[in-house]
Amino acid sequence: MSRMPKHNFPRDRFDEVPRDPSRVGAHRAPRPRLRWLVTLLWWLLTVIVLTGGGIFAFLALSNTGTIERPTATASATPTAEVEPEVDTSAFLVVLNGTSDPNAGTDVEAQLMSAGWADDMVAVFDSDTTDFEVTTVYYVTEDDRARALGVAESIGGAEVVQSDEFKDQSEDGFTIVVGLDHISE
Repeated sequence: MSRMPKHNFPRDRFDEVPRDPSRVGAHRAPRPRLRWLVTLLWWLLTVIVLTGGGIFAFLALSNTGTIERPTATASATPTAEVEPEVDTSAFLVVLNGTSDPNAGTDVEAQLMSAGWADDMVAVFDSDTTDFEVTTVYYVTEDDRARALGVAESIGGAEVVQSDEFKDQSEDGFTIVVGLDHISE
């Protein structure tokens, strides 16, 4: 069995450190009692700020879901007067932009009495219920005469060239029924 050597060093002042808990070195400072609460509050503040910022950013960048009236394309040359041409073979999309649930079907009935077939007119509700003026949208300038014919068939409407509804109407015409139509 091996024996551990005994060290007999002389005692000095460092061997007599008092065991008093009130004396603590800087690296042994006691933790504050509510340190977990401070950490929790900082965490909650960070979550609230980041979540609020994310919500505001999402709302600012997201689509509002309303149909805004597209602006007419400006033309450098004045357009010549075009005579309305009624073409009942044109596909028409009717969007009800009012709160009256029958406004879209009323326009559909006017179009049917003007000669359009049932399968050439599609009626849908719009995302908005406060569209001011009934408007016929057409895609190309070549369609202006036929768009005027559509407007004439429903008793009058604004006619605007725009590709806003191009895909929806399959390059046809889109009629957005406005509040002026239900007040008649």
